[in-house]
Amino acid sequence: MHYFQNMNYGSYIPYRDIKNETLMIVKPFVNYGLTEAKFTSISHAMTEVAAIAYLLGKGYNPQTAYKLVESWEVNESF
Repeated sequence: MHYFQNMNYGSYIPYRDIKNETLMIVKPFVNYGLTEAKFTSISHAMTEVAAIAYLLGKGYNPQTAYKLVESWEVNESF
């Protein structure tokens, strides 16, 4: 899983390119969800991606958010 370690999470910086910053952060997780949907249900994959995005919004770094959500799974279900 690729993520950007040097991003400044949780701090508002006026005039930054929030669109591209947001899309760069979520793109790997969207791609992950699309791949995951091939092996599980679309609902399951979207739930994972949404949970990861929620944790990112709460201030977790991307790798931790991904690992935490994956740790909640038991036999490909939550």
